Amino acid sequence: MPIVITEAKIFACKQSKVLGEKIAKAFGAKLGNVITSTYSDGEFQPSYEESIRGTRIFIIGSTNPGPENLMEMLLMIDAAKRASARHITAVLPYFGWARQDRKDKPRVPIAAKLVAKMLEAAGATRIITMDLHADQIQGFFEKPVDHLFASTIFLPYLESLNLENLTIASPDMGGSKRAYSYAKALKSDVVICYKQRAKANVISHMELIGDVTGKNVVLVDDMVDTAGTLTKAADLMMERGALSVRAICTHPLLSGDAYEKLNNSKLEELIVTDSIPVKPLSNKVRVLSCAELFAEVMDKVHNNQSISSKFLM
Repeated sequence: MPIVITEAKIFACKQSKVLGEKIAKAFGAKLGNVITSTYSDGEFQPSYEESIRGTRIFIIGSTNPGPENLMEMLLMIDAAKRASARHITAVLPYFGWARQDRKDKPRVPIAAKLVAKMLEAAGATRIITMDLHADQIQGFFEKPVDHLFASTIFLPYLESLNLENLTIASPDMGGSKRAYSYAKALKSDVVICYKQRAKANVISHMELIGDVTGKNVVLVDDMVDTAGTLTKAADLMMERGALSVRAICTHPLLSGDAYEKLNNSKLEELIVTDSIPVKPLSNKVRVLSCAELFAEVMDKVHNNQSISSKFLM
């Protein structure tokens, strides 16, 4: 018998409602109706206000801390499972808790694996996400994972700048693979920053491996949190003779005094996606939407078509 492809339905968690509306519009559908009841103590309960029985549903929601964002995604998945949805795809533009992907000292959790198991236990049958902090997180899942790369968004923008003497830079050793991938696509040189941390989010020392004299530098990273690494790297490169320094970071966490650091740094521009809502507190931040990317991949997944063209890195 031929496979009958039913209508797909798209829903969004509260923290990703704006992005969810953009994705639904690009997909050619309306965002589904969900209401959330909240108790006095802060406990909340999402409810689907339309039938989803036998359908494929996409639930859009980034799981950036605080913990209520992850909890809402889990409750939405569980509710869909109990409402007899046929396929439940968790669309996580930003997969939170991903920095805890291994034991880097004794007696600590591996939170990324815990989150993966929680999503599966709740009832997710597929995961779509973008620019994981570590590629191996895909191996924490037993369900299919579509790991998209924001390079399909950033590369056209970088090419439109027509920067001469372009050099791609990684703000740390761990991001060198990502930097080399961008450099290969743009046919540019690569430099690496070597940093030592006193503790989480605090850099004690940074050195530059490579020459940036007379170069327009683009730093590449998967996320920007306090912006300490990026701004320190940008200032160091300008001191070493760079003409300009920009940064592209997929996920704009921008916590603590990140905006103050950005405004006071020599970083010319920070280019991010809207995987996480961005506060308009700095004119240095440029937001490129990932809605079209997710909508296209969701459509191909729903229609059982290849999405390999989105795996550029």
